[in-house]
Amino acid sequence: MPSIVYGLCAAASLFCAALVLSHYRRSGGRVLLWVALAFCGLVVNNLLLFYDLVVAPALDFSLLRSISAAAALVLLLFGLIWDGV
Repeated sequence: MPSIVYGLCAAASLFCAALVLSHYRRSGGRVLLWVALAFCGLVVNNLLLFYDLVVAPALDFSLLRSISAAAALVLLLFGLIWDGV
């Protein structure tokens, strides 16, 4: 059951990233680009979580997961500060 939840979280993040990217292409708002990049980082984080806990539970990917989550948040904060209203 947890594997389904991890997969659905990755799919939801990917869906959100695709929606924000499509809206960015239509409107051209730079903040949307940073939000989409942050969601892409969260997709990577969720995929690493799935791989860490379901596919290869003997290996520890917690450092990579933390780095990808922190990178996603840094991208989001940078975009909000740099291009925010």
